[in-house]
Amino acid sequence: MLSLFRWLLRIATALVVLFLATTIGVYYFLSRSLPDYDASWRVRGIGDTVEIARNTHAVPHIFGESDADVYFGLGFAHAQDRLWQMTLLRRTAQGRLSEVFGERTLRTDELMRRFDIYGLSQSSVAAQDPQTLSALDAYARGVNAWITLVNDRAMGRGAPEYFLFPSEVGLWQPADSIAILKLMAVQMSGHLENEVQRARLSTLIGETRTNDLMPIEGGDGLSSLPDFASLFPGVSETQWQTQLAMPFRLPGELRGGSLSPFNSTETAGASNAFAAGPTRSANGGTLLANDPHLGFSAPAIWYLARLDLSSGAVTGGTIPGVPAVMVGRSERLAWGLTTAYLDDQDLFFEELSTDNTQRYRTPDGWAEFDTRRSIIHVADADPVTITTRWSANGPILPGSHYSLASVTPPGHVAALSWTALSAEDTSISAAVALNRAGSVQEAIAAGEAFVAPAQNLMLIDRNHIAMQVIGQMPRRSADHPTQGRMPAPGYDADARWQGVFPYASNPQFIDPQTGLLGNTNNKPLDRPFPLHVSFDWGDTTRIQRWVRLMRQRSVHTRESFIEAQLDTVSQAARTLLPLVGAELWFQDAAPEPGSAQAQRQIALQLLADWNGEMNEHLPEPLIYAAWMRELQFRLTRDELGPQIEMFSHMLPDFIERVFSNTDGAGEWCDVVQSAVIETCVDIARASLDEALLGLTQDFGPAIESWRWGEAHQATHDHPVLGEVPVLGLFVNIRQSTSGGDNTLMRGLTRGGPPGAPQPFLNIHGAGYRGVYDMADPESSVFIVSTGQSGHPLSHHYDDLGVLWRRGEYIPMTLDPDLARAGGVGITRLEPQR
Repeated sequence: MLSLFRWLLRIATALVVLFLATTIGVYYFLSRSLPDYDASWRVRGIGDTVEIARNTHAVPHIFGESDADVYFGLGFAHAQDRLWQMTLLRRTAQGRLSEVFGERTLRTDELMRRFDIYGLSQSSVAAQDPQTLSALDAYARGVNAWITLVNDRAMGRGAPEYFLFPSEVGLWQPADSIAILKLMAVQMSGHLENEVQRARLSTLIGETRTNDLMPIEGGDGLSSLPDFASLFPGVSETQWQTQLAMPFRLPGELRGGSLSPFNSTETAGASNAFAAGPTRSANGGTLLANDPHLGFSAPAIWYLARLDLSSGAVTGGTIPGVPAVMVGRSERLAWGLTTAYLDDQDLFFEELSTDNTQRYRTPDGWAEFDTRRSIIHVADADPVTITTRWSANGPILPGSHYSLASVTPPGHVAALSWTALSAEDTSISAAVALNRAGSVQEAIAAGEAFVAPAQNLMLIDRNHIAMQVIGQMPRRSADHPTQGRMPAPGYDADARWQGVFPYASNPQFIDPQTGLLGNTNNKPLDRPFPLHVSFDWGDTTRIQRWVRLMRQRSVHTRESFIEAQLDTVSQAARTLLPLVGAELWFQDAAPEPGSAQAQRQIALQLLADWNGEMNEHLPEPLIYAAWMRELQFRLTRDELGPQIEMFSHMLPDFIERVFSNTDGAGEWCDVVQSAVIETCVDIARASLDEALLGLTQDFGPAIESWRWGEAHQATHDHPVLGEVPVLGLFVNIRQSTSGGDNTLMRGLTRGGPPGAPQPFLNIHGAGYRGVYDMADPESSVFIVSTGQSGHPLSHHYDDLGVLWRRGEYIPMTLDPDLARAGGVGITRLEPQR
């Protein structure tokens, strides 16, 4: 027995030693890819010495004798910290994810090939101005210099992910940077999905009720929607009803997939930007706050950097792979971005010839599709060959995507017109020129080259504030049959685009009398179609809250702008709760303790005393969010049936219309299939009881102990390693957060259909925040939501995320001496002769 014990002890000891040795070995190999920030390298591709001084948060301050050398340094720094992220973005744009990840990303690759994002990016290289070509080329040389060093010195392949997903890292090309910027357009565009939704809804429930769910804000010149089926008279009513009964959903790879750039229209765009002129600033200067919103990931898409250019230093948020500060400031100018919601997509149905399906009908007769074959290589599977087709209106999309099969008439195929599908896309030239601009007017002029995605460019210099919409506006005929709100026949000359409007037609606001400018994706102006910009806009309640905050002070400071940027009060909650609960408060007799009625009374009492602040430490935001979510499902499920998945997030305007009975919207409260006529009070009470039941199951019976932040955790997840069991615990960054779908400090919830797990996770918000004071530029502050490094073993993988969660910021100086003082090291790049 003693002998057996000794052998067991030896085996256990050996296993422990083996485990420790394996762990140490794995750590050693993975840590080899951690860059040394305090090193000197001899590299090819620079004219003189380049210094990359990183501060205590590993933010690089890049100095060189020429702009080309500075862009080289940015490429080098990006590659040091985010090589895996950069190559993953490039593969996404190229439609080559399946070479590494297999069949799970095949549908994403297929759609990217049909859009030909990378081919168009290659064609766009020649369209750039000389300064941008120089920047692109120098940046690529910087990235490649680091890749060469990694290969020559066996530095852990450059990123730990390459040990799990072996893949050759190809050299960087100028087209790669253009493709990543185009990828942003893919992430921020949602009008295609809106058109499909509106076509389905208007046919199923009529235009009036469709406008309840998808309100149209078009200003003068708005006409009623045509009957969608009447646009295609050859299709019988039975065929339409069969198709429209199909559930509306995007494939998992296209909605919410961790490696997919395709977002639902609900997450296609958001952001805040607001500015104050000298008359509204306490120190007589100008102020700007900006927080662009994108899907969360680890690392974040944003990377802080400072570039010492010949035109003056610039600092702010960059995107790894792109040689420009996309949002930030110089000594004389600051700029921010919000999604413009410009309608830059139109869906067309091309009629096929019955004699030859490779031909389609045009206003001038029949034409041949431009057809190409594309081979997608798939890991652990046979290659897949697809045939891509383009009509004069754009690429042909399969019916399996965006639920197109449900609205595509028989004998037709869907084509997409989209400004981002340009072979002469000069958006990156606009970004590079913006970094050289020294005034509001120069920045506006730089924006003319911007194509897509359309943005509101918020600007301040020392004396002026402005907002300029940048991005090409499609020119539609005044006789367009659907005004771009629904798909149209591809052969209708009135439906086809007639080029784009001149840049002078884009909305512009300079030095308003109020001294304030703000945008939260709201509609900024009324103009008749076709100069309307869009019929679909973002959240309307955040701008109401912003206006209220701005009116509370006659003058503003950097601190008041920070306070507004971090504001978590939901104007939607303040509006909806008095409407929805008007006849529920204090109406029931004393209930039996522990009963559903008792739970309801406790919840209603908490909400009655609540000010609408979506604070992570309170139970009220959780009760409110769950109630409104259940309420919307109950209001719509009988009318929409399986189409309920179209709207997985609470729509404040819809609920307000229903409970105010705007245009008869109160009829949504009656359950169509029920013989009893239900009132809105009945639905509100039943929804609250159901919501509380679900919350009790998830968080326990003690309502006072519930916490919004427990459900509303920010999901900064690694897009690949985060899905691996156990490993995800180390690479995913989860944080309890305040805010919600409709707060200025926005934290969009995951949503999903009824019964979806963890619907309140925070998946989309401000990955970058900046507040700039041009009266004292050095007091400007910045933050990103994770850290500078994409390496999970780095201290800088999540160090800024801790500050971000607490609403704190860091300074980023333009003073060279301060930039070099202290920090984590200076990387010196010497030219290799």
